[in-house]
Amino acid sequence: MCTAITFQSKQGVNFFGRTMDFSYPIEPKTYIIPKNYVWHNVLNGNMYSDSYSFIAIGQESDEMLGFFDGVNERGFASAVLYFPGYAKYQEKVTKEQKEPVAALDFLHYILGKCGSIDELDGLLRQISLFGVPDPITQSVAPLHWIATDRSGKSVVIESTEQGIKLYRNPIGVLTNSPDFPWHMTNLRNYMTAAPRQEEEVFWGEVPLRPFGQAGGTVPLPGGDTSPERFVRTAYQKTHVEIPSGDTEAVITCFHLMENVTIPRGVVETAKGDCDDTKYTAFINTKTCEYFFRTYDNSEIACASLWDRSGYSKKPVCLGDLARPVSFHKIS
Repeated sequence: MCTAITFQSKQGVNFFGRTMDFSYPIEPKTYIIPKNYVWHNVLNGNMYSDSYSFIAIGQESDEMLGFFDGVNERGFASAVLYFPGYAKYQEKVTKEQKEPVAALDFLHYILGKCGSIDELDGLLRQISLFGVPDPITQSVAPLHWIATDRSGKSVVIESTEQGIKLYRNPIGVLTNSPDFPWHMTNLRNYMTAAPRQEEEVFWGEVPLRPFGQAGGTVPLPGGDTSPERFVRTAYQKTHVEIPSGDTEAVITCFHLMENVTIPRGVVETAKGDCDDTKYTAFINTKTCEYFFRTYDNSEIACASLWDRSGYSKKPVCLGDLARPVSFHKIS
């Protein structure tokens, strides 16, 4: 599970964020990766050098540093989401000239090399994606990605049996399976949803009036499946009042995601584990600031790429997302 969106303020500042919904225990931390950092592809040990510095949320396991979402110094941002039943990677390295990249490394790869959506399009033509078991689930994770930049453009990257596809994402939303074109087609089932409602209709000679407000939202689905979360998020982000400043935009973004956060115990996997929202994060692509809150602490915290950028040649960990809960007493 997981939901991701892009969202623009009246000033045109592009915000990007997601819920991290997962059934496995994770310990996410915030990292700053410096420009020119050299790292190894887990697939074949090839060495890469990051052209841009970036800040990201991720986790280090078994000496492997993987990322869930992030933004680089150019305002290019991306996140990885689960894509079960549809993700398909290349299985065998051939003699073709395309660069083999592990799906687990792909987010790091593009954050370090892409300064814009246009650059991403060109990069995808040069690589092939391969599946490698991750240290958390011990399996090859089925993944797809959403990306955006300061212009507000958004795209979805999916690797299926048809190969790697780059889809323009005009709605600025991504959840999980099915594939992105299916989700966009499915929106047509909810065309009658609206902020306003009919104040009175007649069935024959019988007048019918609403109980209160929100009658126009009755067509919207209420469950937590991927298609339902996609529809609700797409409706709300395209109808919410557009914020006039950065602070108001951040607050609006978190309110939008409250609509799709998963409380612990509401959704269980076949193994009996809870699939809940570990954290919710939003990024200001103009300032490269991260805003996040966790399941156990709803207070919004902030970190910036510029907090520690340029002070190290290796990744800098800014610490756990988890923070002690405190209550401000009013007297």
